[in-house]
Amino acid sequence: MIIIALGANLPSHAGTPAETLRAALAALSIHNVRPAAVSRFYKTQAWPNPSDPPFVNAVARVETARDPASLLQCLHAIEASFGRKREERNAPRTLDLDLIDFDGRIRDDAPILPHPRVAERGFVLVPLADIAPDWRHPVSGLSIRDLIDRLPAGSRNIAPL
Repeated sequence: MIIIALGANLPSHAGTPAETLRAALAALSIHNVRPAAVSRFYKTQAWPNPSDPPFVNAVARVETARDPASLLQCLHAIEASFGRKREERNAPRTLDLDLIDFDGRIRDDAPILPHPRVAERGFVLVPLADIAPDWRHPVSGLSIRDLIDRLPAGSRNIAPL
């Protein structure tokens, strides 16, 4: 199972953050990355600065013949096409596409798999539970439910759009 997380909290040429996520999903298909399942869209508070615009987040299970490095390169190219600038870590952005899991592979070199902070991110885990309720963290073996239950209470409280 190949899992990608999507997020945006600034408008892009496609429109609002939610419209940007929809357009990004369509752009994946153009690059031979087919979304097979997509979670609901969720509204989440910006972090680390909650005064930044809220994010719209989702998770997609995709199918592709690309290898992990090629897929990550593709995701970065799509981000750039939607105006993403990588100037400051955790800054507001037009589009963020993260490779979360690639068929349960574990890698310590680029791209690091599974995503090194997935277990800390309610905005990824809650949507992931929508489309992959049986998913387990490839390193810890913890279920999606266990990972969500371990989150601080505020990280679990994200609302569907």
